[in-house]
Amino acid sequence: MKKLFRFLAAMLLIALIVTACGLIASSRSGEPLKGNISISGAFALYPLMTRWAEEFQTLNPNVHFDITSGGAGKGMEDMLAGKVDIAMLSRPVTAREESQGAYTLPVSKDAVFPLVNAQTPVFDDLPAQGITQHTLVKIFITGEIKTWGEVIGRLEVTDEIHVYTRSDICRAAATWSLFLGGVQDDLLGKGKFGDPGMVQAVQKDALGIGYNNLIYAYGLGDVAPQGTVTLPIDLNENKQSDPDEILDTRQKATAAVASGLYPAPPPGSCTWSQMENRMAWYKRSFCGS
Repeated sequence: MKKLFRFLAAMLLIALIVTACGLIASSRSGEPLKGNISISGAFALYPLMTRWAEEFQTLNPNVHFDITSGGAGKGMEDMLAGKVDIAMLSRPVTAREESQGAYTLPVSKDAVFPLVNAQTPVFDDLPAQGITQHTLVKIFITGEIKTWGEVIGRLEVTDEIHVYTRSDICRAAATWSLFLGGVQDDLLGKGKFGDPGMVQAVQKDALGIGYNNLIYAYGLGDVAPQGTVTLPIDLNENKQSDPDEILDTRQKATAAVASGLYPAPPPGSCTWSQMENRMAWYKRSFCGS
């Protein structure tokens, strides 16, 4: 069974290229794969993992999956305790975790995006102007900016900003706080559990602002979930959203993250070229080419 788990992890990593080499037809011995795989962890990877599991099962109906999302920390904790076979992790593995036998197989590249309610009082100005990193620091870290009018320079608008953050220890909050020059404990706001909790909070609050991993910031479709808007980040601080800063569809956002144009994830994460090299290694190892 341990061999099956390693094989599955590698398969997940190269899910988009295995068809070309016929990897999943059978195991090394030629016998059909079978068994139960339990997986726990990051909300960011949950939608991808469930889809990969479905695709794997179409070719291997005797392999069954139990997948739950509870945060990256929960996934690692569950795996090291022997409660699950695979942890979905959206952060680097620590030295302590490696010493306990954990190792990583990169499967994707992610980023975190600011999300606001579509009924925000300054909506007519906000997407066109964008929001600067400096402004986000004053909203999420120092609390100096308290009203939506202050965000765009219209002080007559006095509606209070309702800030939301993550209540669980997660990579999304770590990434967002690092982008803003702090750590997760520095983030202000009302805590919400998981990416779904954050989206729902912003959807229900016309004065709300939060942050989400890419797949939740844009939902299952190509645009932000109903009632929300993904804000452009004004990187050059020219007080307008330039064309390459307007990521109003998931397709644009994915391209910006892949190319390194979007400013997250921050340094220290696995780079795109590193992932491609590892994927090529797994393809050679398991496909013989």
